[in-house]
Amino acid sequence: MPVQHIHILQSLYMTLLVCPDAVKYIVNHADVQAIFCVPTTLNTLLTFLSEIPSVRLIVVVGGIDEHLPSLPSTTGMKLISYTRLLSQGRSSMQPFCPPRPEDIATICYTSGTTGTPKGVVLSHANLVASVAGMTLAIKFYSSDIYISYLPLAHIYERANQISAAYFGVAIGFYQGDNLKLMDDLVTLRPTVFSSVPRLYNRIYAGITNAVQTSGVLKQRLFNAAYNSKKQAVMNGRKPSPMWDRLVFNKIKDKLGGRVRILTSGASPLSPDVMEFLKVCFGCQVIEGYGMTETSCVISTMDDTDNLTGHVGSPNPACEIKLVDVPEMSYTSEDQPHPRGEICVRGPIIFEGYYKDEVQTREVIDDDGWLHTGDIGLWLPGGRLKIIDRKKNIFKLAQGEYIAPEKIENVYAKCKFIAQCFVYGDSFNSSLVAVVCVEPDVLKEWASSEGIKYEDLGQLCNDPRARAAVLAEMDAVGRDAQLRGFEFVKAVTLTIEPFTIENGLLTPTFKVKRPQAKAYFAKAISDMYNELSTSDPASQKAL
Repeated sequence: MPVQHIHILQSLYMTLLVCPDAVKYIVNHADVQAIFCVPTTLNTLLTFLSEIPSVRLIVVVGGIDEHLPSLPSTTGMKLISYTRLLSQGRSSMQPFCPPRPEDIATICYTSGTTGTPKGVVLSHANLVASVAGMTLAIKFYSSDIYISYLPLAHIYERANQISAAYFGVAIGFYQGDNLKLMDDLVTLRPTVFSSVPRLYNRIYAGITNAVQTSGVLKQRLFNAAYNSKKQAVMNGRKPSPMWDRLVFNKIKDKLGGRVRILTSGASPLSPDVMEFLKVCFGCQVIEGYGMTETSCVISTMDDTDNLTGHVGSPNPACEIKLVDVPEMSYTSEDQPHPRGEICVRGPIIFEGYYKDEVQTREVIDDDGWLHTGDIGLWLPGGRLKIIDRKKNIFKLAQGEYIAPEKIENVYAKCKFIAQCFVYGDSFNSSLVAVVCVEPDVLKEWASSEGIKYEDLGQLCNDPRARAAVLAEMDAVGRDAQLRGFEFVKAVTLTIEPFTIENGLLTPTFKVKRPQAKAYFAKAISDMYNELSTSDPASQKAL
């Protein structure tokens, strides 16, 4: 695969610099010759220069040449500021050389939950096809303002940036601190906001918890406003403006007060959360489905569709089919809806994994179909629904297949839960979970129960707290109609979040399952020991 036409190679997640091995692997694998970085990450980069010999130029954005360290001439590497680079470019103009459609636009390294990152090769034609198809479903205007806070190495954000440029949308970049994102939203007042279910779940939990603790009168007012506005929105009618003035304008102000489109991707968004966002923020909430290997969008919801629980219809730039997965009992003959592995074909499909023909052939068959590993079903109207995951599944002792990501997405709606890792294996017949708690919610619960504690760590170890969280998880699981063997039977609470820095999350906020298993090995062992001790029958096949 030729690389001489690459114009943009790879946007590295800034937080990967806390894990230099990943950076070194990507730089060496792609033979990167130039790196752009900010001053705060330069020092880390300089510590392993000798291990990335292909690099010839480091450009520091925001740095001043006089303040940059000098590099030994033996390194054969130049270190300059972005300001100096621009000055040199202006004094040595070159003729414009536009890329061809088939030229490589980027090698986007996926942040896999296992193994080393894979370089997804995307051409200019791939990206243009994906965005062109997406823009038929979602209309932006030059008057729109978009806030960019998702990592630019994420294909989701890359596609958003291309779309914004095409429509002439103004782009505001957040400060770089997720803890200050809400402040940035209030300042910028965007009209378009793209995020992932993890944040939307936190917004949902924050609002519902605030309502539940606001007193009887305010809670009744919110419920009346919510039910009235929901009925109007779902029936395509214009809701009474009275409810916005009394209740919802204060909620809208949390996102700046002007958002007209919320988009969600990267993982499934709960139908309840989507409905809640539509009602509270009074805007379109559009969920899409895609992957790096498809240049982002595979399918997206129509802006007039009020049916929740699906990811819309196919991007016009691709075709989709479902392939039988007999080992999981998913077939095209299933009633009432055909089910199977989602396969995609068309101009959005990537060129292949860089320097890895074997893994490329594993996912793209001889007819050009990309096998996604996701399980879907067709709903009426050509709507696609994601129901399971072929990869990352495991068997319990009684032979039942478990898709932990699906269960974690259900439990994400629990008010106590900020993050959740569900675990099981073929040696045990039930599931356990490690839960990173929402501190404020747990504190409020302890106060309401009259429970005294010295710190949150002690509270997390209190059996009463574990029982309360597990009871809430059971209630949410019943509402979501989890099957009996999909319910978690024991839980460990922690206040330490799963982060990229501690190696438990990918930069796209997915749990790294093997790493989490090792990290929480003692907690997992203790939970299974507790289950077998308290009720030996609980470990037999359900």
